[in-house]
Amino acid sequence: MGRLFGTDGVRGRANDGLTAELALDLSVAAAHVLGETGELGRNPVALVGRDPRASGEFLEAAVVAGLASAGVDVVRLGVVPTPGVAWLVGHRGADLGVMLSASHNPMPDNGIKFFARGGAKLDDRLEDAIEARMGEAWQRPIGADVGRITEDLEPVEEYIAHLVTSLGADGEDAISLAGLTIVVDGANGAAYRTAPGSLEVQGATVIPIHCSPDGLNINDNCGSTHLGDLQAAVLEHSADLGIAVDGDADRCLCVDAAGNVVDGDQILAVLALAMKDAGTLAHDTVVATVMSNLGFLNAMRDAGITVKQAKVGDRYVLEEMKAGGYVLGGEQSGHVIQSRYATTGDGVLTALHLAARMATTGKSLAELAGVVQRLPQVLINVADVDKSRAASDPAVTAAVSRVTAELGDTGRVLLRPSGTEDLVRVMVEAATEQRAREIGDQLAAVVRGALAK
Repeated sequence: MGRLFGTDGVRGRANDGLTAELALDLSVAAAHVLGETGELGRNPVALVGRDPRASGEFLEAAVVAGLASAGVDVVRLGVVPTPGVAWLVGHRGADLGVMLSASHNPMPDNGIKFFARGGAKLDDRLEDAIEARMGEAWQRPIGADVGRITEDLEPVEEYIAHLVTSLGADGEDAISLAGLTIVVDGANGAAYRTAPGSLEVQGATVIPIHCSPDGLNINDNCGSTHLGDLQAAVLEHSADLGIAVDGDADRCLCVDAAGNVVDGDQILAVLALAMKDAGTLAHDTVVATVMSNLGFLNAMRDAGITVKQAKVGDRYVLEEMKAGGYVLGGEQSGHVIQSRYATTGDGVLTALHLAARMATTGKSLAELAGVVQRLPQVLINVADVDKSRAASDPAVTAAVSRVTAELGDTGRVLLRPSGTEDLVRVMVEAATEQRAREIGDQLAAVVRGALAK
């Protein structure tokens, strides 16, 4: 059996690979590992949130039961974004947090993400410790020592107030977004109230779409992975920009007034330049990943900003940020971490600061994002292969070396096993999309043949 934890928690098809039994066992093990950091003389405290998926209802019940049975007091938060759970864990001094969500994955999937005290995602060491504790015999608390379960199903206003405060000394003095018309695609997910509400409270005119979750429609042709409706709505309403979060709102992608997509690299560049201008970009450095477009790297170099590249996954970005004392990092997919205000990627926080940059400069999103001249990039997912051999197979490594030499400074190649799915991702950047596609197809064929199961 492989490692249970993936790039972002434990994820799988709900009630199939990810069962109530597994959720209960995981939560008991997590209680034993993470609850040990709690204060003596009281039960550890856990905050549990979820996105609107129907399966989140029974998985939440299993997680809550497991935690309480292990002597943890549980506060159910209901539907709230992942970064909201992370922030609330730190803000309220809880000992751990749990978020039930499969992020941008389709509705039948779900996932379990844990946060340690302070609201940080778990490192590999803690995840391995939780896996090691699963199935172990343990002494069950009885009587008054069992955990108690309470509800706080209205944490959204508290979270919105925190987000708005990040734009200024306090909510009332924060940067006004009046005059901006913004279309918000909530992905029928966890931020269906938070995303439009945060922008509205600062004066923006907000047009919400896909902000009516029913438990089944999360990420269904909407949100940050399906931008067509957002593009159409921005043009229909002559909006200044559109923002789209994913199902748990830890990422954000945007659309400019002409309907053009603004990706995570461009968003990260806009925020990095804003912070450099303000003198708040620590060490004039931003953390990105190996997937960042070469155009982003060039733009940052020209602006005198150093780029540190981490493995794909916002927790690896955060680890690099912590190690170097950096305050801004992110991924092309739209995860952006501003560590002054958040311990994880926060799509709504990102949208607020992007809109604030537009408001303070008077520039359009297209003008701001234009600092990044993206190279055409092709990403091909090769399924049904042995992804564990992607970095060691001689035929694959030889093909990558050959293409890398051919491209030189005009592009690059990256092969990466997916952390959440059973496939290998082939990424190619080149001077033209046709050239990138040709090389991508060649490499995908080599991967498919050499790594066939």
